[in-house]
Amino acid sequence: MLKDASTNQLPKKKLVASGHQPNYLPWLGFFDKMLQCDVFTIEDNVQFEMQGFQNRNRVKTSDQVKWLTVPIEHFGKPMLLSEVMIANKAEKEWPKRHWLTLKHNYCKAPYWKKFGDFFEQIYSQEWTTLIDLNMHIIKGIMQFLSIQKPLIMSSTLNISGKGSERVLAECKALGANVLLSGIGGRSYLNLERFKDEGIEVVFQDFHYPLYSQLHGSFVPNLSVVDYLFCTGGKMWRKANGTIGVD
Repeated sequence: MLKDASTNQLPKKKLVASGHQPNYLPWLGFFDKMLQCDVFTIEDNVQFEMQGFQNRNRVKTSDQVKWLTVPIEHFGKPMLLSEVMIANKAEKEWPKRHWLTLKHNYCKAPYWKKFGDFFEQIYSQEWTTLIDLNMHIIKGIMQFLSIQKPLIMSSTLNISGKGSERVLAECKALGANVLLSGIGGRSYLNLERFKDEGIEVVFQDFHYPLYSQLHGSFVPNLSVVDYLFCTGGKMWRKANGTIGVD
């Protein structure tokens, strides 16, 4: 390895950090960020977003794209994601609905048998908190996609701040010198502050892959379950940034 001529020291190894809120049945781009980083932060202590993807996502059915939504208990005040409770008493049948939606619409997919049991197991038990449900799903799908990256809960980093300053503090706490951000970061990250701290910011260049789907014409940006059941879940990045599919 070449040394830095100005300091006569070995160049500092790049440590790429990324992260995201733990969404429900996340889309493929969520796992693409994991694939590219060295350490991934789970943003468990951010505010819960109504009508976001933290408790819902989209799947393809025989007649249309459908939202699967986990019902939550409302307390009349803003909640951290880690505090969100699932409304099991008010909507007892939601696990059955989600399971039957997946089963009825993907049972003829090429890889239904490979992954179906995992989801049947999920919906056969009662979950109390949204984050426990989401993390169980995320960790299982990581195994299916052969992604082995450390997950760090942001609540364990003992940081403060909001927006760009919060992300910067996370990078510093992790010892990261590269931040891989989603494209949404372009609207709020203070790139000069990151530069001043010696942290390079790169933005995810994700191209949703084309693959054979069920039920008519191709629909991108669905929950990763569509990708799993239809392709078998093999992931690798090609030179042009796309996810490879057999």
